[in-house]
Amino acid sequence: MFTPRDYNSSPGCVNLAKAAGHRYSEGSPMSKDNSLTPMMEQYFRIKGLHRDALLFFRLGDFYEMFYDDAKVAAPILDIALTSRQKVPMCGVPYHAVGSYLPKLLRQGHKVAICEQVEDPKAAKGVVRREVIKVLTPGTAVEFETDDAKESKFIVSLALEEDGWGMALLDLAAGEIRTLEGAWAEIKVLADEIFKSAPKEILYAEGTEEALQRVLAPSGLTGAALSPAEGWLFDPPQAGRVVLEHFGARSLAGFGLDDKRLAVAAAGALIAYVKKVRQDSLSLVHRISYL
Repeated sequence: MFTPRDYNSSPGCVNLAKAAGHRYSEGSPMSKDNSLTPMMEQYFRIKGLHRDALLFFRLGDFYEMFYDDAKVAAPILDIALTSRQKVPMCGVPYHAVGSYLPKLLRQGHKVAICEQVEDPKAAKGVVRREVIKVLTPGTAVEFETDDAKESKFIVSLALEEDGWGMALLDLAAGEIRTLEGAWAEIKVLADEIFKSAPKEILYAEGTEEALQRVLAPSGLTGAALSPAEGWLFDPPQAGRVVLEHFGARSLAGFGLDDKRLAVAAAGALIAYVKKVRQDSLSLVHRISYL
């Protein structure tokens, strides 16, 4: 069992007493409040860029979580939830983080890894920190699940009034498989989702009602839902993303030249992986139409 360190004892570290009244939320004053120390301003700024993920904030030899992130993570990780000046905290040692992350991913959580990106001894003021990667249930292929042979799929769904498009990615295999159809063929999509049992579902914001129409007959439960900006699913934009990634001049060679919604789903998926796991995007080297 690990408990957070008292950072108030070190010069230049966070004074949690000043931040005790601030809970992370959409309306949080965050760094606009002058009572926050520079380190907590940094924390809230970074957390604000990753609202849908648990933020593993590197402090020395530990990754720390604060506020609601700590309340969510502590029971899943079976670590102590403590507090400093009424601020909920929990932490795990950086050298053992690989044994903790799969537990969160299996529960459908995303995790943003925020590292110290400069030598603390050379830092002038607060040590510079950046999120170096975001682990999601469908893209964290470096961590084994309970079944080491189990594939980790992420599915992208382009849902419009006249039909649907699907792109299914197994990042470890490096292949995107696509499909599209009319709503009258919804069972075909539901069956594909049931067979692949994706860990994560990417879809456009504002299409939640259509998404439930897809998921209800599939019987899928427990997948992480990842809404994304609608413009990522714009077919012309998505087509350019696909062509650029595979270094091609035409979609015809992939069997996608007339598959508007399949292309929309595939392009959005590639853009999403590039955003959260750019280090793994090079693994994607094949695309096909089912």
